[in-house]
Amino acid sequence: MNTESIISLINAGKETKSLYESSSSNLLDLVKCTGIPVRILNSIEELLTSENWEELNNRFHTDLKFGTGGMRGRTIGNFITESEKGNTKKNDPPQFAAVGSNALNEITVVRATIALYLHIQKWLAEEGFLAQPRLIIAHDVRHFSEKFCKLSAFTWSKLGGFALIFDGPRSTPQLSFSVRHRYAHAGIVITASHNPSHDNGFKAYFADGGQLVSPHADEVVKRYKGVSIDEILPFLEITDKPWSVLPTEDDLAYRTAIEDAVLDPTTLKDYPPKVVFTPIHGTGGISAIPALWDHGVDVAIVEDQNKPDPNFSSVKSPNPENPEALKKGISVAQKTKADLVLGSDPDCDRIGVAVRSPEGGFQCLTGNQVATMLAEYRLSVARRKAILPEVGSKNIAILKTFVTTPMISQIAESFGIRCVNTHTGFKWMAEKLGKYEDQALTELREQEGLSLDFDATDMFARVDILTRYSTYVILAAEESYGYLPLDTVRDKDGNASALAIAELFAHLKSIKMTPQTFLDNLYKKYGYHEEKTENLYFEGADGSKTISKLATSYREKKLNEIAGIKVSSSKDFLEKGYIDEDEDELSVENFLILNLENEFKIAIRPSGTEPKIKYYLFGCEKPGSNNLIETKAEVSGKIKEISEWLVSDAHERVS
Repeated sequence: MNTESIISLINAGKETKSLYESSSSNLLDLVKCTGIPVRILNSIEELLTSENWEELNNRFHTDLKFGTGGMRGRTIGNFITESEKGNTKKNDPPQFAAVGSNALNEITVVRATIALYLHIQKWLAEEGFLAQPRLIIAHDVRHFSEKFCKLSAFTWSKLGGFALIFDGPRSTPQLSFSVRHRYAHAGIVITASHNPSHDNGFKAYFADGGQLVSPHADEVVKRYKGVSIDEILPFLEITDKPWSVLPTEDDLAYRTAIEDAVLDPTTLKDYPPKVVFTPIHGTGGISAIPALWDHGVDVAIVEDQNKPDPNFSSVKSPNPENPEALKKGISVAQKTKADLVLGSDPDCDRIGVAVRSPEGGFQCLTGNQVATMLAEYRLSVARRKAILPEVGSKNIAILKTFVTTPMISQIAESFGIRCVNTHTGFKWMAEKLGKYEDQALTELREQEGLSLDFDATDMFARVDILTRYSTYVILAAEESYGYLPLDTVRDKDGNASALAIAELFAHLKSIKMTPQTFLDNLYKKYGYHEEKTENLYFEGADGSKTISKLATSYREKKLNEIAGIKVSSSKDFLEKGYIDEDEDELSVENFLILNLENEFKIAIRPSGTEPKIKYYLFGCEKPGSNNLIETKAEVSGKIKEISEWLVSDAHERVS
């Protein structure tokens, strides 16, 4: 079949309204370009002739968007065409990624790389740097990850830049570190984090080691939209290897850097916990396990989950938020009599925790529980080591997202430090860390006439400079199992967090306290807090419209009462003018917070990386309750009631 015949089928699908207007437009833009690889045209032809309209609309109804973690999309479609299968055997993954403007494939990866290169080139020129644009790229174990990594490196190099890649899979936080360590101008990680195995992603980083934020993100997105197919075509096939490979010393440099996550190495050395670690088939074992060994921690590895597997065959989902993902780790912990189980997602930026329950089994801690435990412990150590004065310091802070437990704000207040809230996504916390670093270094030059390499400076020297001239962040945390206990990495770090969590449990071991008792003591001190996240999934092109419709409905038909409880106030972050605790203006985001009369809270946010809308529920009871068991039951019951009401209401809104 020739191109004209394919165009005719597209137009026919448009006329019958089988194809969305946007789908037909994106299809025509692609098909009409001269030089499109035959395999791509064959895939489109197969989908059209079989009248697989749903698949076509899912793949072409929009362009892949940058969300909280860059771009994420399907690399393997619900339906795999013969051309995508290529030369692979039956039941093997396809040879080529799914064709489509809304899929992560060779075209979208090259387009994003070109957009990033053009922006960095322009930025260097505007800053007066005559440097060759330098890029570092990492990838996880997913389908097409290595291929996309090399494709990005090839594209960047052919455009005139200098590209460096690792010799195999590496974690997202190591990429963040390496961008700073190697003084690169940008970084890329090919990963879809904790998404299902059919997805992959493209995370873009700036020279400071953090994910792109405004104005850089806006500029890259703008350029991405402007990159034509004709500009992409020369880079779709790798013809040589113009990139360089990072030496093994970089791994050692990163392992050394994450040791700063440990505030009290003596406690960790004297009372090392017994740990079971599972990378859940991803990159977590590369740095986290050796780092734990370096500190004398007894680590048992879930061996079959320590093997790279892009299908994540041993779990339903590679997301440590799901208790099922830690099931094998818990089984090993029971046999080895371990103290805790740690499990990282494929790119090791998140980490889940399971601990012994009072009944002798294991229970999974929530991200909020881990964050509060880390916050209390690290601030206590900081005070004991005179990092934090007894009276507190407004030059020390904890960073958290709006959807992370407010209990952390109370902990910060009790220690006399600041808690700064950000939008969802660690890129916003990285932006704060960069701001604090720049402030400190500027003041150091002006006040003392000194300049220094921030990352090469001893941790306690950095803390001293930051607390004198700016803000030292002792912990950054989000409810979705992401923590950052050091400042030389600018993304959540599962490797460093493994060390920080091991240190916390060494402390509990030293004082003969169970994790549950530690948590209960926090509840008695700060009041009982319980959080729940409810996710409603809507797949495909129709799902995208449903999510948009649902999010809009909460503004057109406002919630004045939820499960019989009145809404006392609200914040709609689509409106401008909100400021954070630093008095910085917050960006406009599709995000809504509702405060209830009983002091419960609800946040509503469409996900930036998955086809779902998220409802965050926050329940609390003030300190002073004589019966914690009853308090827990009351708050849990009310949370459940609100959750069921919200789900029922949501289905009514989209019906």
